[in-house]
Amino acid sequence: MKRIYLMISAALMMGAVSAQETVYPAPAQTVTFALTNATVHVGNGQVIENGMVVVSGGKIVDVRPNAAIADVKIYDCKGKHIYPGLILSSSNLGLVEVGSVRATVDATEMGELNPNVRSIVAYNTDSKVTNTLRTNGILLANIVPQGGIISGSSSVVQLDAWNWEDALVSADKNIHFRMPSLLNRRGGGRGFFFQQQPAGDPVKRGLEQIEGVKAFLREAKAYHAAGTHEAVNLKFESVKGLFDRSKKLFIHCDIVKEMLIAIEFAKEFGCDVVLVGAADSWQIADILKQNNIAVVLNQLHDLPVMADDDVDQPFKTPSLLQKAGVLFAINDDDGNTRQRNLAFNAGTAAAYGLTKEQALSAITLNAATILGVADKTGSIEKGKDANIVVADGDILDMSGNVISLAFIQGRQLDLTDKHKQLSDRYKHKYGLK
Repeated sequence: MKRIYLMISAALMMGAVSAQETVYPAPAQTVTFALTNATVHVGNGQVIENGMVVVSGGKIVDVRPNAAIADVKIYDCKGKHIYPGLILSSSNLGLVEVGSVRATVDATEMGELNPNVRSIVAYNTDSKVTNTLRTNGILLANIVPQGGIISGSSSVVQLDAWNWEDALVSADKNIHFRMPSLLNRRGGGRGFFFQQQPAGDPVKRGLEQIEGVKAFLREAKAYHAAGTHEAVNLKFESVKGLFDRSKKLFIHCDIVKEMLIAIEFAKEFGCDVVLVGAADSWQIADILKQNNIAVVLNQLHDLPVMADDDVDQPFKTPSLLQKAGVLFAINDDDGNTRQRNLAFNAGTAAAYGLTKEQALSAITLNAATILGVADKTGSIEKGKDANIVVADGDILDMSGNVISLAFIQGRQLDLTDKHKQLSDRYKHKYGLK
């Protein structure tokens, strides 16, 4: 009986191994190559028709109109489009695999004030979701902790690595404050479905929690002003960068009165503030510009916050911020599509007032600037990491978003993913392949 059990176990293990994806991180670039004969979308608004990009040692060494070049590997991209790798500005990638399975969720920590929590150490590079994002042109992501009021710090990663240390692009530069809602309602707009809430006045409770965060930051500022300490306070130490601006405070909020409070935080504590979500930011775009507040728009394919807003207001918001001169990025936080529709959110914005190059910047260079990594990535410029995507057509359009080549730091990626494997499986089953 024991022998039979061992044989069955071994067979199951072999089946499991053979069913696993065989997609490995690519080795470092060793051969200089050039992508030629393509339309190059630099990411900063510039477009080079019939251009070429030369890559060596993982870096972009030249971007120019197409010309003869010798002694390099050539990828002929005739008729195709070259883009910078797309960037998710706020994501739970690698922290949540299957939301309904607790063992695969490592995004939250106990307690309300956890600025010392580091999302990066929980980041899972083996997530099955990662490859589905790369197939849609997404090559970098800001990994954000969830839960509590101050959730912790996020880090920027590239999506081709064996472990989080290899993936790391920028560590712990952004502290996340999830502002309590100051909207006194039980449903409507984005809160369309009824959600159970604690008894009492939610606005009063939210204001009290906000004052608690201010008190915490005041204590932290005083702690650092005092110099050395006999005992180290990890929570205070983790927010030190906010006061010398080596870190940014990402404040998650949506409505105007919440965003005005966020601006008060920037003024009182002298820190760089980025609004995440900011659905109603279009109403105070001029104020945001005056106070140098950047914005990450979470999800364009959604209902407006207020019931009396235009139903297409989320689509129009990017163009209104662009006209006001506000630095903004477009994000995708849809838990159902797992964020792979980032490019199509930007495409919708292009249909509602942005030019296509402005929409592209909102998911590449703008995002890199907000995350503090624009010196490394976000555009196809000399000296930056070779994070490059080659698409058959317009990457912002579903019909053209067919990614034929992708490179991270010059390493060519295997674009196999679970979705493609399942497609091939059932094509084979029904004789379509």
